[in-house]
Amino acid sequence: MNYSRRQLTLFLRDQNDIIEKIRAEFNPIQQQLIAAHVTLCREDEIEPIALVLQNIKAIILNQALSIEFNSVARFDNGKGVLLPASVNNNDFHELRKKVLKGLNDSPRIHSPHLTLMHPRNSTCTDEIFEKIKQHEFPTMLYFDQISLIEQKSNEKWIVIDQFPFT
Repeated sequence: MNYSRRQLTLFLRDQNDIIEKIRAEFNPIQQQLIAAHVTLCREDEIEPIALVLQNIKAIILNQALSIEFNSVARFDNGKGVLLPASVNNNDFHELRKKVLKGLNDSPRIHSPHLTLMHPRNSTCTDEIFEKIKQHEFPTMLYFDQISLIEQKSNEKWIVIDQFPFT
């Protein structure tokens, strides 16, 4: 079955060495489908896309968006591993509101995170999780643009457009 889905994403730029190393070792399928990222808006939130793109083009940020992260955690009954953001990420939530203005002025709370092992195509064990926890992950990451991405069927995600903040 052919399908297509689009999302707005914040790709990591410079600080992704350890993150991509972990993804390559423990979740190579997902790493080949998409680079390390934080999802800004999911496909069910960004229709009609024309209004969303208009909103994005009107956003002016004078600096990169920073997101503070906590320690790695397991999710989905322990199958997946993510790097969850701390609760102090108001700039992320404000950016979502600006992007979704006129579509949804009270968007659902979306907790930013980086997925290290996606449960769709990997399974974390206690041993793997202990190995992952041995690494030192960045506690603050910076993002300088929004990317509109698309996946057709189960193929690799492609970047359709990019919108720099400054």
